[in-house]
Amino acid sequence: MLMRFDPFRELDRVGQLLGQPGEPRAHTIPMDAYREGDQLVVQFDIPGVDPEAIDLTVERNVVTLRVERRWQPAEGQEVLINERPQGTFTRELLLGDNLDPENVEASYDNGVLTLMIPVAEQSRPRKVMVAGHEHEQQEVTAQSREQQQQQVTAQAQSQQPASSGT
Repeated sequence: MLMRFDPFRELDRVGQLLGQPGEPRAHTIPMDAYREGDQLVVQFDIPGVDPEAIDLTVERNVVTLRVERRWQPAEGQEVLINERPQGTFTRELLLGDNLDPENVEASYDNGVLTLMIPVAEQSRPRKVMVAGHEHEQQEVTAQSREQQQQQVTAQAQSQQPASSGT
């Protein structure tokens, strides 16, 4: 689905943790990702970002999110605490070959950017015709290991003799 390890991202994370004393630390864009049916759903937390300041691009198997959040105090305002991160933030996702980067959909609601990335057609389960011994064709369904295990368990349960209860 997604590439889970990006060595450059890990180096950036270590650099953020170490940072220089007194320097503001760079912030990453937190995200969640999960599979729902035939699509991957990715959600990014980007509160306080104007939808016009969201730049989302897809190039081959890389999705790049770039957002900008700025706040300037109005004239006459005295800033007492300024902890919310400001500036430009970037996050990249490396998509696996089993996803379809051409049909990514995005929505932004309540500070959460949601991407819907469909599973590529070639990665979905499909029917395969298998020729039998006498050249008869039989239909076979390609299944995931989980689906195969569920089917074997169901068959084993249906073959067990029913208890007589006497």
